Amino acid sequence: MALTTNNGDTRTSLAEINITPLVDVVLVLLIIFMITEPVLQSGIQVNVPETRTVHQITQQHMMVTIDADQNIYLNDKPININGLTDTLRQHSPDPAHQVIFLAADQTIPFGVFCKVMDAVKQAGITNVSIVTRPLNTKKSGSSGE
Repeated sequence: MALTTNNGDTRTSLAEINITPLVDVVLVLLIIFMITEPVLQSGIQVNVPETRTVHQITQQHMMVTIDADQNIYLNDKPININGLTDTLRQHSPDPAHQVIFLAADQTIPFGVFCKVMDAVKQAGITNVSIVTRPLNTKKSGSSGE
């Protein structure tokens, strides 16, 4: 862009990119992804039970998932129940302080859930958090909002 001064000289302006808004946008996106990533850490779709007390997942931990067909996954990778204990031992340098999230479809038999819990306990991991979703408190047919 050329500018003309009062005495007739022509000068060009130095075009500078203001990166402050760019940095602001990138930081906001980074914060959003940091908050939502732990919630999305398991790609296996399961219909977990609803409970009244639900805590947000704020840290990334290993996740064991049992889907409706009773398939077992460790961090989205299929695993046999017989190899779960050994695999957990390999991934856990300190099993006493390891935290495992267990997401199980609400339609699976209780016996399958117990077998998976037993495999986790045999690996020496005692801190198991069961993944649930918030209880839907809206009553159908209610009015007056």
